[in-house]
Amino acid sequence: MTEANKAQEAIEEVTPVQAEDLLGLNPDVIRDAIVALDSEDGAAILEILAPLHPAEVADLIEMLHGPMRTQLVELLRTNFDPVVLAELDETVRDEVAEQLGTETLANAIAALDSDDALSLISTLEETKQRRVLHAISNALRSILEEGLAFPEDSAGRLMQREFVAVPTFWKVGEVIDFLRESDDLPDDFYDVFVVDPRHRLIGYVALNRILRTKRPVPVRDIMVDDFVSVPVEMDQEEVAYVFSQQDLVSAPVVDDSDRLIGVITIDDIVDVIHQEAEEDIMRLGGVQGDDLYAAVIDTGKSRFTWLFVNLLTAIVASIVIGLFQGTIEQVVMLAVLMPIAASMGGNAGTQTLTVAVRALAMKELTPANALRVLSKEVLVGTFNGLLFAVIIGVIAWIWSGNIGIGVVMAVAMVITLLVAGLAGAAIPLGLSRTRFDPAIASGVFLTTITDVVAFLAFLGLGAWFLI
Repeated sequence: MTEANKAQEAIEEVTPVQAEDLLGLNPDVIRDAIVALDSEDGAAILEILAPLHPAEVADLIEMLHGPMRTQLVELLRTNFDPVVLAELDETVRDEVAEQLGTETLANAIAALDSDDALSLISTLEETKQRRVLHAISNALRSILEEGLAFPEDSAGRLMQREFVAVPTFWKVGEVIDFLRESDDLPDDFYDVFVVDPRHRLIGYVALNRILRTKRPVPVRDIMVDDFVSVPVEMDQEEVAYVFSQQDLVSAPVVDDSDRLIGVITIDDIVDVIHQEAEEDIMRLGGVQGDDLYAAVIDTGKSRFTWLFVNLLTAIVASIVIGLFQGTIEQVVMLAVLMPIAASMGGNAGTQTLTVAVRALAMKELTPANALRVLSKEVLVGTFNGLLFAVIIGVIAWIWSGNIGIGVVMAVAMVITLLVAGLAGAAIPLGLSRTRFDPAIASGVFLTTITDVVAFLAFLGLGAWFLI
């Protein structure tokens, strides 16, 4: 079976709506591209890709694999859009970068805005990174090396160095003339920053304000001096929070001396929000990162750690069950009903955990309201516990024909859901207080607590009440 046939079968297994949701591409475009590549029709594939957005071209490259991906990259080599590289998944990007070679990669990085160039080069492995830095201009190399020196996921890694800054003594007319005549302006910008002789930020003027103001008016008269600036080492998640709270379109970045050194724009923040949300979802599932395009061995290794931790916690739960082995042997129905309590506790705890982790990330859950949130979750757990106690108690009674088992199941359900609600909020709060990411380990701890409490409550009550 040819590579094209394999890819065609993979596409046919996905409905058009699913394919569009996954790739943002029309399935017909994907099929046409595969046929053109299989027939080695270079002109046809270039015609197919011409109307596509760089992100869509990146999606197509990611979907293909093996010789077909190599063939497509080779066809695009002479006119490879640098933005496509910036849009690629990191695992695929490494493969494409290796194929393009140092010279093509260096030219692509030189054509990008400084923030995109820094983001791209920071993901390359160290040897490739050094070769690319050596191949670019001294000015760009200096900017990128300085950017790489900032902490990962900081404002310094996120900002672009291209911005417009003018002195306080300029008039609006001078600013407009400068914007019209300068060849060294950012491709897209929203504000003009006003600085003092030491390049310290003292205000900004929105472009629309400049366009609506008469030429003789001094810039200082229309500038906004009540502004939010971002420290260069601020974490990108904190930067995203500032943008959200202040409804910003762009924000200046300053160093320790309050000198203006860069600007962060809303398009970068959208990427940060997506990235942070993705990280939290992955970590809640015990996955270190997006490994969709990683090799099987690499994916297996990355997932092993938390699976091993989960194995240890499962052993702890099994030890608890073993303590009541005699009880289970005498009342076999307990073994049949036991998973119900644990499952309900795990699901209820996960609901609370998800809300708590999200609230912590959005700074909606703080030490000031932690007690109120914990109290609420205890009450919610008790409320749901009582409702489900009635339901499962009656079912267990009818199923087993023993009202005692129904009572045990009902009481265990109340205890389990109450503890699940408390643990689901308390675990991420406790981890955040120790400066440990609550999204990473909360799930494992929660599963252990809910399982152990469910088994102890159900089997302990069974041993006391039924035997």
